[in-house]
Amino acid sequence: MITLDHVYVLAGVMFAAVALLSVRDKANPKRIRTGLFWGLLALSFLIGGQLSDLGNGVLVIGLALLAGFGGLGKGAPVTTTPEERRASAEKRGDGLFLPALIIPVTALAGTFVFKTLVVDGHPVVDPKQATLISLALGVMLALSAAMLWLRPKPSAPLQEGRRLLDTIGWAAILPQMLASLGAVFALNGVGDAVGQLVGTYLPLDTPIAAVAAYCLGMALFTVVMGNAFAAFPVMTAAVGLPLIVGKFGGDPAVVGAIGMLSGFCGTLLTPMAANFNVVPANLLELPDRNAVLNGVIRAQIPTALPLLAVNVLLMYLLAFR
Repeated sequence: MITLDHVYVLAGVMFAAVALLSVRDKANPKRIRTGLFWGLLALSFLIGGQLSDLGNGVLVIGLALLAGFGGLGKGAPVTTTPEERRASAEKRGDGLFLPALIIPVTALAGTFVFKTLVVDGHPVVDPKQATLISLALGVMLALSAAMLWLRPKPSAPLQEGRRLLDTIGWAAILPQMLASLGAVFALNGVGDAVGQLVGTYLPLDTPIAAVAAYCLGMALFTVVMGNAFAAFPVMTAAVGLPLIVGKFGGDPAVVGAIGMLSGFCGTLLTPMAANFNVVPANLLELPDRNAVLNGVIRAQIPTALPLLAVNVLLMYLLAFR
C-alpha cells in the first residue's frame, strides 16, 4: 500500500539533492551552512519517523539556529538566464500553464478514485492520505510532462528548484513549522482555553453566532500566527467541534473546509505569513522595504474581507442542511 511515508521519502531525496548541490556551489559564500540546512530538512523527511521526539527536536532547533543567524546564502545554480526563460515563455505562450494544471486535476481525481481503489481486498493507497498522495503524484506527472515537452537537461528540475529555494530561503518551510506549532498548541490545551474565553465573553447561543466566531477567529489567529494550519487546530478545538458540530449539529466536512478558507483570508492580511506575503515582494524585487505592507497586503485587503464575509454566510447555509 502506498502511504504518506513514500511521499516523505520522495521529498527527502529532493531536499538531499538540493543540499548536495548547495555544498558544491562555490559561488555561494554560505554554501556549507546552506547545504546543512537543507540536509537537516532532508533527514527530517527521510528518517524523522525513526527518530525520537528528542531527535526531531534537535533537528528543528538546528534548522532554527541556521535560519535565525543568517546561515542561508544564495548560490548560482546552473540554469537558464532570465532572457532565455523570457524567450521560451514567449514562444510557448499560455501552454506553459498546462503542466501546472496537471497537479490540481490529479489531486482532485485521486482524492475520489484512490479512496475506493482496492486490489485483492487491500487498498492500493492509504485512504486517509489519498489527497496528499494524489498531490505528490500530480507533481511527478507534471514534472514528467514538462520534461518530455521542454526537453531540458536532466538536472534542470533540481537546479531550478534550488534556485527557487535560494530565493525564498527559510520561509519555504514556514508552513510546515507553523502547522507543527498549531498541533503543539492544541495538545497543550490552548484550544480549550480559547473556547472558555470565547464562551465567557461572546454570546454563542445561535448557530450564526458560533459560525461567525469560528470564521473570524480563524482569520484573527492566522493573522497572529502567520498560517491557517497553525490556527486550525486551536480554533476547531475551541469553537468548531464543541459548538458548531457538537452543539448545533453542523457538518464537520463543511466546517473544516470553509474554516480553513477563512483562515486563508487572514493569511492575506498579515506580514507574519512570510511565505505568502514577504516572499512575493522578494521575488518581484519590490524596492520598498515596506512593500509587504504597502504593496502586497494592501492589494489583498479588498479580496480578503469580502471573502471572509462570504465564508461566514456559506458555512451557515451549508453546514446545517
